[in-house]
Amino acid sequence: STSTSNAGVGVGFELSPAMMRLGTAAILKYSAILNGIIAALFKLEVGMGLIGKSSTTGQIPFWSYVLYFPFHLPSILYTKIHANNDRKKKVKVPVASEVQPGWWVGGTYSNELNKDWGGVIDLTVEFPERCFHSSKSYLLCASWDGVPPSPEKLEEAAVFAVEARKKGDVLVHCAHGRGRSTTLMCAALVRAGLYDNWEDAFEKGIKPGRSVCKLNRRMRNALTEWQTKYVDSKKSN
Repeated sequence: STSTSNAGVGVGFELSPAMMRLGTAAILKYSAILNGIIAALFKLEVGMGLIGKSSTTGQIPFWSYVLYFPFHLPSILYTKIHANNDRKKKVKVPVASEVQPGWWVGGTYSNELNKDWGGVIDLTVEFPERCFHSSKSYLLCASWDGVPPSPEKLEEAAVFAVEARKKGDVLVHCAHGRGRSTTLMCAALVRAGLYDNWEDAFEKGIKPGRSVCKLNRRMRNALTEWQTKYVDSKKSN
């Protein structure tokens, strides 16, 4: 009986490395498949609701972190490292910058300012909203990293921003406070009447106050389409 028991224990120890290898392989395969799917959604500019982020509170449910851990974990680590590097630079990049009086562009750690907001526009899919309880109004305009909102979403958010500005300062943020938030802020500053076009809003209204802000080709195209549809067409009428 004792020898049988020991044999059983021995077999258990022999199987453990094999099971660990199988488990590791399964996790890696799942991670590759999941991130491949998300990469395709990035490209197609759809599926932002997949992660399950609440449009009301900006919070991400626990099940999302469990189910989509291969997406969440690298996103959290990369952004944390990126933010720490920004703090260590000779010319530090603040968590958020006031690019025009009352208009702020920032990243996911903008809550570190400990500031009350008239409104917050959140462009992240991948992070929970940290400023929800310090803002009088909140709008989720979820976009994948590097992907701009549609012209329709830009207009909706720009109108929201103008109304929120009546209640106090407005924060527009993405993960790092560089691309997505800049795209939306361009539209908001034009809609607020501070600039006639998004190009001036970017070059004169945002870049001087936050030099790290940038726009990729898709963001510029989205803003041009928004400008044509919602600004220029109304001027011609």
